[in-house]
Amino acid sequence: MAVTLAESYGHCRRVARKTGKNFYYSFLTLPRPLADDMCVLYAFLRHTDDLGDDPAVPLPERRRSLDAWRAEVADALAGRPTQHPVFPALREIVARHGLTPRHLEDVIDGVESDLVAHTFQTFVDLEKYTYQVAGAVGLCCIQIWGYTSPDALLRAVDCGTAFQLTNILRDLQEDALAGRIYLPTDDLARFGYSADDLRAGVRDERFRRLMRFETERARHFYAKADELIPMLSREGRRILGAMIRIYRGLLDEIERRDFDVFSRRVSLSRFHKLRIAISSCLSRD
Repeated sequence: MAVTLAESYGHCRRVARKTGKNFYYSFLTLPRPLADDMCVLYAFLRHTDDLGDDPAVPLPERRRSLDAWRAEVADALAGRPTQHPVFPALREIVARHGLTPRHLEDVIDGVESDLVAHTFQTFVDLEKYTYQVAGAVGLCCIQIWGYTSPDALLRAVDCGTAFQLTNILRDLQEDALAGRIYLPTDDLARFGYSADDLRAGVRDERFRRLMRFETERARHFYAKADELIPMLSREGRRILGAMIRIYRGLLDEIERRDFDVFSRRVSLSRFHKLRIAISSCLSRD
């Protein structure tokens, strides 16, 4: 039986509530219709990521699943019948907000690139990846929220870079043990720190210098993300402000722990994130 539009939106809301963590609290700053639209985008992203990130599934099968998902997304956006419950709502928000399908395809490409162990020689190389998994998402978001300047497109990509760099720094050891080292090899060499050191969780002065360098780079992109806020609709300003405060808060917590991202996962409490959401809702901006 075909999934109705209402059922599709309900599915997406449940996915966002259950797994959204940092993102879902920022959705609370939006009017219900826009919050629902963000739940749809999130549910698409969540399913895409899950297809590529299940270690229990053999790599060839994950690759086939992503290829099938890519084809199913194209079918859905073309109005052809599809099975997954996210598609009726995804098709509706793409049409209503004028989302660019290529940006959705870029996300799938980014997840697929993580199927094999890889390294990045330079930060320019890493930026190509952060665009796929985060910058393209930022472009979808501002199309949903509304923006007033073409410069918003560049700043949305910068914002995605800031968020993804924060994720990379938070998950350094976990990713390294899974064969994914995102910090550029040029940066590791600059501070005399190796991939083996990272896998072993070595936290010495070399590591602290490396992390100070990487957090400053992330803060540079957060400063660019701040420039995006006045270019957005009122609703967009509120949600992006909340998202930036949450992710920048994670970066602050990494620094507060003296860059100890090895002993336990860096996170913000639910109360802290809820307080940020409430503060953004009450903002006069």
